[in-house]
Amino acid sequence: MAPMTMSPHDSDAPGHAGAVAHHATDDHGEDGGHDDHAHDDSMPLGPIDVIAWGSGILGVVLGLAVVWAFYLATRAVQPGG
Repeated sequence: MAPMTMSPHDSDAPGHAGAVAHHATDDHGEDGGHDDHAHDDSMPLGPIDVIAWGSGILGVVLGLAVVWAFYLATRAVQPGG
């Protein structure tokens, strides 16, 4: 395989000849009250996804159960007890 002699991403740099206006190096996002790089406060967050959060919490609990099972399976056995 031939070694890479140039970066394939050189043309992706901001400010190159084919860059669109919002990728130009002199654009700071203050034109017309629109920020090109962040969201404004006019769009509220959506509702909480109870199923996703519940699945995540269940996954953490089950993961801790696996850790506890490994602990119990690998601890030293006390003689006579």
